[in-house]
Amino acid sequence: MKLTSFIFRSFFMLFMLAFLSCLALPALAIELDQVKQGFPQASSLEEAESELPVRVVMKGDEILGYVFESMDVAPIPAYSGKPVNLLIGIDTAGQLTLAKVLDHSEPIMLVGIPEEKLQNFASAHTNFSVSDNPKIGTNLDAISGATVTVIVVNDTIMRAARQVAASLGIIEDPSAQPAATVKPDVFEKTDWQTLTGDGTIRRLHLTHGQVDEAFVGTAAEDYLRGTPEPADKTFINLYYTYLNAPMAGRNLLGDARYESLMESLEPGEHAVALMANGDYSFKGSGYVRGGIFDRIEVSQDGRTITFHDLDHQRVGSFDLAGMPRMTEKDIFIIREEANFDPGRPWQLDLLVRRASGPLDTEFTRFSADYSIPDAYVDRSEPVVERPIWVQVWYDKAFQIGVLGVGLLVLTIVMLFQDVLVRYPRILEPLRIGFLVYTLFFIGWYALAQLSVVNILTFTHSLMTDFSWTSFLIDPMMFILWGFVAVSLLLWGRGVYCGWLCPFGALQDLVNKAARKLGVKQIEVPFGLHERLWAIKYIILLGLFAISLNSLGTAEHYAEVEPFKTAITLRFQRDWPFVLYALGLVLVSVFNHKFYCRYVCPLGAGLAIPSRLRLFDWLKRHRGSCGTPCQICAHECEVGAIHPDGRINANECHYCLDCQVLYWDDQRCPPMVKRRKRYEKAARVSGNTARPFDPAAAGAQGAALQRIPTHQEE
Repeated sequence: MKLTSFIFRSFFMLFMLAFLSCLALPALAIELDQVKQGFPQASSLEEAESELPVRVVMKGDEILGYVFESMDVAPIPAYSGKPVNLLIGIDTAGQLTLAKVLDHSEPIMLVGIPEEKLQNFASAHTNFSVSDNPKIGTNLDAISGATVTVIVVNDTIMRAARQVAASLGIIEDPSAQPAATVKPDVFEKTDWQTLTGDGTIRRLHLTHGQVDEAFVGTAAEDYLRGTPEPADKTFINLYYTYLNAPMAGRNLLGDARYESLMESLEPGEHAVALMANGDYSFKGSGYVRGGIFDRIEVSQDGRTITFHDLDHQRVGSFDLAGMPRMTEKDIFIIREEANFDPGRPWQLDLLVRRASGPLDTEFTRFSADYSIPDAYVDRSEPVVERPIWVQVWYDKAFQIGVLGVGLLVLTIVMLFQDVLVRYPRILEPLRIGFLVYTLFFIGWYALAQLSVVNILTFTHSLMTDFSWTSFLIDPMMFILWGFVAVSLLLWGRGVYCGWLCPFGALQDLVNKAARKLGVKQIEVPFGLHERLWAIKYIILLGLFAISLNSLGTAEHYAEVEPFKTAITLRFQRDWPFVLYALGLVLVSVFNHKFYCRYVCPLGAGLAIPSRLRLFDWLKRHRGSCGTPCQICAHECEVGAIHPDGRINANECHYCLDCQVLYWDDQRCPPMVKRRKRYEKAARVSGNTARPFDPAAAGAQGAALQRIPTHQEE
């Protein structure tokens, strides 16, 4: 009680100090000096005649261009839940001249990745016009470990610039332009040469030399490369077309198959055909049922369209006269939600990936344009731009699928734990395998390590302008947090901390290996151990108090978590951070999950709401549990069992070891007594063949399996 009282008094003092120190930040105003980088000859700024807050950049009486803040035009939430605010400039022709980050709350960029990288990424957009569609990985270099952030920054710059340019009349508003519908009566029988000559069927041809040249200067240039293919050898010879147009579809498929395809399409859906030969497959073999084709994309007006297995149809042959032999012939369906306009130009992107390290890859993108002949379409309906979070969910469909399978397995383990704990030979390898999955897939591959920063961001969004879009921007984190919210109510914090935390899994696996090698463990006396629990709660309260004044400052101090270094950046960071993270891993060799038990503010943040859990699934009902039996308490690796036998659900990591022991008739004293009684009764009755099974004993042993009273034990 004294300790609890001390914690709450400390929290109240920190809260009041933070509250009194909170100051309203002045709104950013565009100054002339800020725009000099994009407009060196600028002499003054004036208000523009636009419905958007835009300033005109003047050189005397001459208009040089326009500047504005992205926050006022396209406030797209980023990874932190808050938009990245940029100062953007365009000239009178719609060329981007300035893109500078003014303010952001991205935790991955605040500490760990140099701010200069984000500024360089933004300024690279000055190579483009507002009508362009710059691609990350092709003409924009990505920032490793900050994928969502750069996607949002790219979309923010281009979307805001287009909106401003449209409002000023520099370009037509794409959303106001009518979409196109196919003319069903435009058709005549023709051949391959005609359709490839008039642009109905387009071609992308790449040689091995062109592909090799694209990787020059990257980490993948020479990594694990064997003898290169001849430079002039065909890498891929890829043809593509829009099948809804009868000139393409009827000529390629024939009347019957074309009619069948069109009938199978829902309103607003479109079909494109891809045909290729050469050494490279545009499909690949990496996609699985429910997966995504990761080598091809279609993009239009800044929107990217990816294809899943259900969007794919194989084609045995085409009926077009003069068509050369193709090793791959496939149809891909563009679904209605893509808001695809066949009358507007679109691009087919071919992605080529190469390994650049044990866990890293580099990819390059080759794009080919397509514009449908005007005679094939009429224009009628407007296009609605797809939210960026939808694009991110489509792009991460494979990761979402694998995560969903993992969470389903974990749910089954939790729901049927009473059965599984009686079969430790199944449960133990299952748990180790799941920890490996958590570390390598959830952690190092998907970078879905939850953090106390997420809790602080969520709390602030509730106090300010909550928006689901802020959290939907990262599907892996959103799904994990959703699962954690449910598991907190059912089982408590232990399900995440013991099964789904990548850094926790790293410590757990290291400690298991150390125990196998006979490394002596250092155990803290329970009295001190119980007091050390309070450290993580004090850290959490301190971070929360700091966040009331400045969320950015709190995110800096949240570096007490080694997650960013060990998981998100895979130890590729400045040596003080790496030394700190490796030190915590090293400590876990001698003391099981030391960081999780005493330091982790995320664990503390999960423990507080887990007090609302609805059920107590862990069994400790026998009279001798804790008094006098202490076997479970001694073997609990995180020390969550009190000397009196109580399991502290706030500190339990739900490894289920105590439940395995609870049903072990070779180690648990009450179960040993039951087994011996049962075996004695079996001998008296002459039945010695059947071994003792407390879960399935017959009528003879039923009376011996009831839960004994304290006096019986």
